[in-house]
Amino acid sequence: MIHSEERRKIDQLFREVAEKGMSRRQMIQRAAVLGISAQALTLAFVGVAQNAVAQGEDNPLGVDPEVPLRVVIFDGGYGNEYAVNVNDTIYGEVYPDAEIDYTATVRLGPQYQSEVVAGNPPDIMDNSGADNFNTTTLYNEGQLADLTDLMEAPAHGQEGVTFADSLTPGTQALGVFDGSQHVLKYVLGMYGVWYNRALFDEMGWEYPQTWEDMLAMCQMIVDETDMAPWTYQGLYPYYIRTVFDQLVYKSGGWDAILKIDNLAEDAWTQDVAIQAMTEMQKLYTEGYILEGTEALSHTESQTFWLQGEAVFIPCGSWLENEMADVIPEGFEIVVAPVPSLTVEDQLPFAATQVSAGEDFIVFSEGENVQGGKEYLRLLFSQEGARFFTEATGSLTAVTDAAEGLDLSIATQSVQAAIASAGADTFVAQYGTWYARLDEESQNQFSLMMIGEATPEEVSTVLQELTNELMADESVPKFTREAPAAGEASPEATPAA
Repeated sequence: MIHSEERRKIDQLFREVAEKGMSRRQMIQRAAVLGISAQALTLAFVGVAQNAVAQGEDNPLGVDPEVPLRVVIFDGGYGNEYAVNVNDTIYGEVYPDAEIDYTATVRLGPQYQSEVVAGNPPDIMDNSGADNFNTTTLYNEGQLADLTDLMEAPAHGQEGVTFADSLTPGTQALGVFDGSQHVLKYVLGMYGVWYNRALFDEMGWEYPQTWEDMLAMCQMIVDETDMAPWTYQGLYPYYIRTVFDQLVYKSGGWDAILKIDNLAEDAWTQDVAIQAMTEMQKLYTEGYILEGTEALSHTESQTFWLQGEAVFIPCGSWLENEMADVIPEGFEIVVAPVPSLTVEDQLPFAATQVSAGEDFIVFSEGENVQGGKEYLRLLFSQEGARFFTEATGSLTAVTDAAEGLDLSIATQSVQAAIASAGADTFVAQYGTWYARLDEESQNQFSLMMIGEATPEEVSTVLQELTNELMADESVPKFTREAPAAGEASPEATPAA
């Protein structure tokens, strides 16, 4: 077996050979410099030969058509019907002799951690949900397969189009590490604030565009109705943390949010960060949050919201599909950006967190790596993506796959919000890059939103942790720069 670190070196060697046109002697010399053993290099060549089986126009990734494939899907807000469709009617038809070992679960980490550590992971995984694996950690451990050959392969069912060119520009940038694609993101969506449009029409309300107006509206709701203004997914504080991320981005621009991502010495103590937390905590101090919210799961809080117990809830664009069975008749789910922090924000009200989510990965130590890549090529096809949108009501990163479909009110509102934002979109990465910062920031926001920590205390704790991470040489660092005008969110690169 080739260990993960040696596999990474071999992948690097093969890339250099392809780029520089090395001779056999030069390749062997370079392998020695990289510390690749002769046995590992031989095994790698055997693997390359096996992957070339039946390779051609209809099988560009060289998949062995008879090798079984292990597929694990997160059975969350989008369900798993779309994956079953790929199993049965796309991959299953292209490779009828390949048995698919399929599992849908919500407990990825607890269920598969031991297999990943033992070097016996599934081939492909939809790595999403609260118990998912940290993709940066997986990459640092050499667990993620390099998807370069997939990106360069023909898109399934689209003549003359590469797989990379079939995807919406910018959607895959955050899955790039060391210049190569290692994670693919499937669902195009946004995090925002959700409300019932029918209720707003009935009450003559308008969605507030500044935080000051949001707080004023919250007081009006308290005075005039028996509803709470806000609830959120209390047991999963990353939902409410997205409100903070957007307030910081809109008010301070790329400079402010990148300070947090890049572990700057004033990341959490900068004025805009403390101001955003201060304004958010007013939801608690002014009594605008549904009582007991801190103890609610995502589905519990969302159910209370749908039952009219609260007016606003923060969430991603999977909300409608996740709660489809309990949405009351006449409840018109729509989303809007988080209000501007101040009237002097650097970015307009329409600026918001837009990104592709639902991370798909192929494990480098899986038994059928090329089959896993092929599964992604088929899932991210026009056929696969169109089925996903029809089944879930959510958009994908596959260009034009939803064209002509009859979309729900919720999905239309997501489309409209993304279109209005234009290039003013972002996604924060500190929670993905640094597991400790992800966990502690969630803990601190949870405490802040129940009044057990002040914004100043939260900023101090998180800045101290940020400084500790920056000084810890054992922690791999990543950084990014603001995109050029009109460009999509920048990709991650190793920090110097």
